Amino acid sequence: MNHLLLSATLLITGMQTGLAASPESQSGRALSFEQTIKRALASDPWLNANRKQQLALESMSRFSATLPDPKVSLSLANLGADNFDFEQEAMTQVKVGVSQMLPRGDSLAIKAQQLTIQSQQYPLQRRDRQAKVTVTAGSLWLDAYQAQESIALIEKNYALFEQLSDVAQASYSSALGKTRQQDIVRAQLELTRLEDRLVQLKQQQLVFQQKLSQWLLAYQAEPGLSQAFLENGLADGFSAGVITLSKQLPELDFLKPELLTDTVSTRVLAQQLTKHPVLAVYDKKIQAADQGIKLAQQSYLPQWGVNASYGLRGDDATGNNRADLFSVGVSFDLPLFTENRQDQLVKAEVFKSEAIKTEKLLLLRQLMSAFYTGKAKLTRFKQREVLYRQALLPQIHIQAEASLTAYTSDDGDFAEVVRARIAQLNAEIDALAIKVGIEKTLLELNYLFIDGAGAEYTGTMASPLSLAAQTEQDNHE
Repeated sequence: MNHLLLSATLLITGMQTGLAASPESQSGRALSFEQTIKRALASDPWLNANRKQQLALESMSRFSATLPDPKVSLSLANLGADNFDFEQEAMTQVKVGVSQMLPRGDSLAIKAQQLTIQSQQYPLQRRDRQAKVTVTAGSLWLDAYQAQESIALIEKNYALFEQLSDVAQASYSSALGKTRQQDIVRAQLELTRLEDRLVQLKQQQLVFQQKLSQWLLAYQAEPGLSQAFLENGLADGFSAGVITLSKQLPELDFLKPELLTDTVSTRVLAQQLTKHPVLAVYDKKIQAADQGIKLAQQSYLPQWGVNASYGLRGDDATGNNRADLFSVGVSFDLPLFTENRQDQLVKAEVFKSEAIKTEKLLLLRQLMSAFYTGKAKLTRFKQREVLYRQALLPQIHIQAEASLTAYTSDDGDFAEVVRARIAQLNAEIDALAIKVGIEKTLLELNYLFIDGAGAEYTGTMASPLSLAAQTEQDNHE
């Protein structure tokens, strides 16, 4: 019995030491949540491609505002076919002409304005992309963090279960306690299960780290990009699957806490969501479609063209000079049959505009649904967090201590001690999952309320989505 009590005392001491130590043990290269977001935004090649597309449309806008090139013609006209003598016929001439087509109404200005409006979508698209990258990279960091810390919890408790197994073995060998052979088997079984959970969690950790790695790949819009990409690997020397994460869990704040109350109306929520850049993109699409309607309406107007030519004639048969000839004229088409042409073109543009408005409405409904879903998740997560912190974790800890005390006094069952310790470990892992779930939900909710105009990044963790604004500003500089 003394051996049993001594082993149990060592077990309790080991548990207290394990719970109190909790060293950070993070290397100097540990990647924090904030660093992950910054690097993911700085390493996203999509943003560079999007800027190039914007520049292309801006160039097309200037191109569309310019008149088409004039056409020049050079011909030898009315040459006598009997002897091909240039001076034989009075109408024989070398003719140089130039013609210029003019746009219909204000079609050039309208087309240029339409392309300018379309180019204005791209900064909004980049704002939305930056927010999505923040959510994606942040969520992957949190998933990898949860796996990392779950592994740490199991590894911290693994030694305690080994000690439990040793205690059971010692008690069974000494025949002083009530330990049975099945208790020894149960202890070994729980150790095997812990090893299996460790393998599964390490697999999950590796998967999340590798997914996160793709967002940290170094990117430079320089010549020889492909070779540099292969040689440099991940940003700042990170390698796929070996990223060490900081042990500090971010504490995010909701950008619009006033919307979490039950008194907020759907109208107020819709007004807040309409500021989102992805909806602002649709506003630009609608404006461009309206310009398309105006452009189609220009087809009712005739298209004019002007032309001029100069004919050089030779001398007559007696040597007298012939006067050169100058011609000038205009041309235009007549849009007479408008029912199956111009009318249908205008209708098509109107239908396009209405379709875009409908798409915007559907997207707004999706954002509203995402908000209500996230709000419900956040409420339940916080309820569970309070329950775990105030009641469940303390109660499970008391139960584990009580079962161990009863067992060391030969008044308890070994299986109950094991069950209590497993329950405590599971509760700690569940509590960690709840904390991570809260941060992920806040990250997703904050995405819904980013402003198309953006907000300057202040360096705090209160609003990680504002990192997008700072990155956009840095790129312009």
